[in-house]
Amino acid sequence: MTIARTPARQRRLPGDVDMWVMVLGDLFFFGCYFVTYMVFRAMSTEEFTASQQHLNVGIGVVNTVILLTSSLFAALAVLAVREEALRDARRLLVTAGACGVLFSLVKVYEWYAKLSQGHTIHDEFFSFYYVLTGVHLVHVAFGLLALGIAVRELRAPHRRRPAIVEQSVLFWHMIDLLWVVIFALLYLMR
Repeated sequence: MTIARTPARQRRLPGDVDMWVMVLGDLFFFGCYFVTYMVFRAMSTEEFTASQQHLNVGIGVVNTVILLTSSLFAALAVLAVREEALRDARRLLVTAGACGVLFSLVKVYEWYAKLSQGHTIHDEFFSFYYVLTGVHLVHVAFGLLALGIAVRELRAPHRRRPAIVEQSVLFWHMIDLLWVVIFALLYLMR
């Protein structure tokens, strides 16, 4: 005999279907970039490996830690919203956003350093590097906008829709996931 239990809280995926479709579409879009990069890398392994040596793995690690930390703050913000600790949720979202801004500044510094050293899009590896990290940085900008909208939602007493926070954080987690793959492909894979 089995006893049916009713969960204290009903489990569900965060966000809504539209956001999941967008996230999966973005993952497909980046997946195409990743496959294209791998094909070109396979055709010019030595050139890609030689150019790759000019990337600073330490900067990539710092940016990875920054984004993963931001993801932690964003996840904690969702938990805070669910517990109706809205002030804490706002602070956590702002902190996640600050990490996103810091990531962007480090990336812009890295681009400046690489361009100053003469690593431009005329090098096949660096053309992929600038496109992948550039499109990712555009996503970071949209993610920061989404986090800002979530903070605004939590400030307005008549709004306070937890789903907006969940959707913003879902998008932010996708950005982090994409960076981890980009970091592995561009900085680590030899």
